[in-house]
Amino acid sequence: MFPFRDHNPSTTTPYVTWALIAINVIVFLISMPFAENEVMLAAFYDDWAMVPARIAQGQDLHGIFTSMFLHAGIMHIFGNMLFLWIFGDNLEDVMGHLGFLLFYILSGVAAALTHLAADFGSPIPTVGASGAIAGVMGGYLLLFPRARVDVLFIFIIILRIIPVPAWLMLGLWFGLQVFNGVGTDASQGGVAYWAHAGGFVAGLALTLPVWLRRGGSGFWQRTAGHPPHPDTTYRRTTIPVVRRR
Repeated sequence: MFPFRDHNPSTTTPYVTWALIAINVIVFLISMPFAENEVMLAAFYDDWAMVPARIAQGQDLHGIFTSMFLHAGIMHIFGNMLFLWIFGDNLEDVMGHLGFLLFYILSGVAAALTHLAADFGSPIPTVGASGAIAGVMGGYLLLFPRARVDVLFIFIIILRIIPVPAWLMLGLWFGLQVFNGVGTDASQGGVAYWAHAGGFVAGLALTLPVWLRRGGSGFWQRTAGHPPHPDTTYRRTTIPVVRRR
């Protein structure tokens, strides 16, 4: 089950969201040749990823920032850019281009610091934009809790698109990050769940002034938690299952 679009059109062109996606894709394409050689890939990550043990010693601090633009595989970057594409334009619409860029970077830094606190002495490089994008999701949840998000539900051979409110989809996602963070040994590598959780909370906190300026709970009352504009036309869709040969 994963989201692939929302019914929350932006009223301005999301130049920063597009630029962030482009930069991430370009950096990934640049790094692809290194993936064919483990030694070269390790050296690349050694230079540009975030290594908690080094950060703790005051070394390679640039990794807190540069790691936000590195990804460990096709599915890694695809998932991150899909979430940024779905949720980023609406926050950029509300915050403005420069405001959203600053918000994105601060969310990513907060996510990195949360991961650092959870795994202080780890020598394992950390890469990915997930923390910053988790911040985007946290901000989206605060501003548009009842915006409709289309989720592709896959159960064995049944494929179905189901609209769910943003609060449910994003709340479940955050809960899973905390649950997995508690139950996973961060020193063993894998997914940086605490970075996701930290970015999400940072996104909520950074969006709070925007929400308050719009009236706080009064903003929710005026919009009933929906986007403050008509959403796109929705029609329930079932994807036919076919056998290929």
